[in-house]
Amino acid sequence: MEFDLGKTFRPKFFTLFKKGRYSRSIFASDLAAGVIVGIIALPLAIAFGIASGVSPQQGLITAIVAGFLVSMFGGSRYLIGGPTGAFIVIVSGIVAQYGMQGLIIATIMAGVILAVMGLCRMGAIFKFIPYPIVVGFTSGIALTIFSTQIKDFIGLDVQVPSGFIPEWTCYITNIGSADPAETVMSLCCLLVIIFWGKFNKKIPGSLIALVLATAASLLLGRFAGMEFATIGSKFPELAEGLPLPKPTAPQFDYDTIKELVSPAFTIAILCAVESLLAAMVADGVTGHRHDSNTELIGQGIANIIAPLFGGIPATGALARTMAGINNGGKSPVTGIVHAAVLLLIYLFLMPYVIYVPLSCLAAILVVVAYNMSEWRTFRYLLKADRSDVAVLLITFFLTVLVDLTVAIEVGVLLAVVLFVKRVMETSSIKVLDDDHIAATEDEETVRTDDTEFLDIPSGVEVYEIDGPFFFGLASRLEELEEGRKSGIKVRIVRMRKVSFMDSTGIRNLRNFCQRTEKRGIRVILSGVNPQVRATLHKFGLDTEIGTDYIFPHIIPALAKANEYIGSQS
Repeated sequence: MEFDLGKTFRPKFFTLFKKGRYSRSIFASDLAAGVIVGIIALPLAIAFGIASGVSPQQGLITAIVAGFLVSMFGGSRYLIGGPTGAFIVIVSGIVAQYGMQGLIIATIMAGVILAVMGLCRMGAIFKFIPYPIVVGFTSGIALTIFSTQIKDFIGLDVQVPSGFIPEWTCYITNIGSADPAETVMSLCCLLVIIFWGKFNKKIPGSLIALVLATAASLLLGRFAGMEFATIGSKFPELAEGLPLPKPTAPQFDYDTIKELVSPAFTIAILCAVESLLAAMVADGVTGHRHDSNTELIGQGIANIIAPLFGGIPATGALARTMAGINNGGKSPVTGIVHAAVLLLIYLFLMPYVIYVPLSCLAAILVVVAYNMSEWRTFRYLLKADRSDVAVLLITFFLTVLVDLTVAIEVGVLLAVVLFVKRVMETSSIKVLDDDHIAATEDEETVRTDDTEFLDIPSGVEVYEIDGPFFFGLASRLEELEEGRKSGIKVRIVRMRKVSFMDSTGIRNLRNFCQRTEKRGIRVILSGVNPQVRATLHKFGLDTEIGTDYIFPHIIPALAKANEYIGSQS
């Protein structure tokens, strides 16, 4: 495969300035939007970091480094990157099983996979993942996030096992030891987040809740002697200050890479799906179009470099992207400013983060989980046909009860199976004879382009392939041969509606021709378009059949059949 990097990798940031369309007024809009998005991203980055099983500064570093790189090298004018709730489940699982070093290696591997997918121009493929699979993933992840936050939300001081069922067993068993003060704090933060938007849509409710909860925690601790679990109590090392992150190369070895292939592919696929879906939503709102292949390469670069600074997997974040658009952002500069704002916060305000109550972060993540759940869409999809409902429920329950890695692997497999099923439902092979033509004419079910009257001579049988001739349909030829009438001297395979053939289709067509020739029946192909003709030539099947017996239309094919029958009599 030949790569033209200049056509495959075209970051919107550089294209914008190359065309000279950037102005001071646009920069002013990007600057204002970037500041707002940076403020919105602060509590989310901290919450996602802690919920993922790493430290809050690692979530913030990810938002800074990956946010900058996604905007700099991505294929969308509006997409803003960083850590997202979708990765909480997979990241926490990798950290628990392989440690932070394993997460860094898996994320770098995922970045490489994403870059390769972009270079191979696979961006368009992810647009065809069935919607029930995407909703099953996101709804399952949302429920899992909600489940993991109950401990901090109600203030349980117990070790909660991993897994949805063990978690809820633990919660129900220990519900009597819940801390009323922590629960009230969580509920108050939840109410602030929910109702703040009615008064001010510029400043996020999550930030207001974080500031108010931190102030309340300090005041109640000082004057009422009430102690709340905080980021500082969970990460006491943060009280000593935060050193600037320095790039560190992980130690790769064959055994580690082999173990992390599956998690790396899970991260890459989840990143590709979430970022491209967010980019498509942004396109729908703004009227612009993103470059999916460039976006994958940009996401790959971000996920290769961010882990070197201690970051976690990142992708395009829909909430931040829409916040940028709604506040006037017009270019990738919005995302770069957002990263700069977070960097300033990291340098000058992080020492105060240790006072943030964990119950407040739990309330923020409960709202994130609710927004991710798409419960209305989930309920709507339950009215679809049985196959879509089955796919939806399978991906949902695998995500919740088993593992996100397994759910994604099964989801990708289900996407392939669904595609094959849909194509098979719209494709068919039938035998055209006098009885069949009369029946279709009587039933008035034939399309306008099928109403031609074919004079099929005695001793000729016409097989019509309707749709792509691929592995899902190829065995039908053999099935149709069974029980056919005798006295046939020519079989015409009509291929006018065959848009492509795969290797399985070629193999079955070859076997069909060989079986037919052994019975003394000549095979003639008609309606062969140039693309299919090239495929036949590539595999040498045109020579085996005979180039004189391959025609672009049925009329000369029937004439050839008449000629052949006449020569045999």
